Amino acid sequence: MAEILGAIGLILPALLHVAPVLVPLAAVGLIFVMLGAAVVHARRDELPNVAVTIVLLTLAAVVA
Repeated sequence: MAEILGAIGLILPALLHVAPVLVPLAAVGLIFVMLGAAVVHARRDELPNVAVTIVLLTLAAVVA
């Protein structure tokens, strides 16, 4: 659920031209969510999911 809200926070402010300064803030928040997800997947030995999470984290960092 947090990932979906983060994606909405990345898209809507820029799309609607309402407070576009929120886009980088949403990206930083999404980075923290992805860091937590990577830790959880690593503890569960779900390495393919860790890789996907790191890719998404990198994309959010580029936006930020």
